Amino acid sequence: MIVKNIEAKIRLATYIAFGGLLTALLMDVAGMAYAYKMVSNAQRSIYILDKNIPIMATQTDIAMNRPAEYRADVDLFHSLFFSLTPDDKYIEYQIKKAMYLIDESGMQQYNNLRENGYFNSILSSSSVLTLQTDSVVLDMAARHFRYYGKLKIDRRSSTVVRSLITEGGLKDIPRSDNNPHGVLITNWKTIENKDLSDAQKTNF
Repeated sequence: MIVKNIEAKIRLATYIAFGGLLTALLMDVAGMAYAYKMVSNAQRSIYILDKNIPIMATQTDIAMNRPAEYRADVDLFHSLFFSLTPDDKYIEYQIKKAMYLIDESGMQQYNNLRENGYFNSILSSSSVLTLQTDSVVLDMAARHFRYYGKLKIDRRSSTVVRSLITEGGLKDIPRSDNNPHGVLITNWKTIENKDLSDAQKTNF
């Protein structure tokens, strides 16, 4: 009887010791996880000095902002490429800036338009082109976009509004002054560019 009591006490002591060890391990893991989270959050905290007064700014995860940057980059490129005035220097400046945001497909489209007299017609008709973005639809998995906009062409004799739809790919590249979003548009092509309205102006 005494032997059985001793065995039971030993077994109980073993269970208690094992339970204590398991509890200690769980507490260690929880403590390390909490510490890692605190360190990660601290690394995202940036302090900016404003007149020697530290102001905390929170660093945002790049992946969270990437879709917004893709849309902004696509919008910027189309605005540079299509919003033009009858000034050859200004057109050259706009196209040069746009080419930093796109691969060779942009230059191919530019050369095609130039050969077809597109830019000369802007100069000769004193046209002012203004592009309005309707939406930029992204497929993040495929790194693909489709752009929807309306191009207003204000001539001396008329005002034309065209529907513009283009699409292309998106490639991440290092950021630079000429490409602040770090995005390169690839395989760009025009899907639709048709007149929606053509309002003649009345000349007195």
